[in-house]
Amino acid sequence: MAPLPDRRPKRLVLGPLETEIMDITWELGIVTVKDVLQRILNDPERELTAPSVTTVLRRLTEKGWLQCDRSERAFRWQPAISRAHAKSLRAYEHLQNFLTVGTPDAISAFADELDRDSIEQLDAIARKLKAARRSHSGEI
Repeated sequence: MAPLPDRRPKRLVLGPLETEIMDITWELGIVTVKDVLQRILNDPERELTAPSVTTVLRRLTEKGWLQCDRSERAFRWQPAISRAHAKSLRAYEHLQNFLTVGTPDAISAFADELDRDSIEQLDAIARKLKAARRSHSGEI
């Protein structure tokens, strides 16, 4: 998983259309309203207008998910963070929420229910945490 980025969106929670548009943007790299609209309207069951797409792209920009280039006639948007960084940020937020509401007893009870693969993943996380602590404290 990618490390946490220095730049973070103001809001991590996205709606379904925002998520779909981010997926399109990550896939194409740089998009215009027309690019996004064409991609979504490839599904004949979908109905969407250019102003609606523009509104969502602007909101994603305001939230810190996209950057907008206004230098050309057609505005162009690109991701402000990578898909991998977004995944890391969401995982971090979920972990923080879990630790906020979980007491040591609750977390311990949860850990008792984990399967072997999950335990191996937690062991790997614990090793990384231990190495990070050593590097931050200057230990060898």
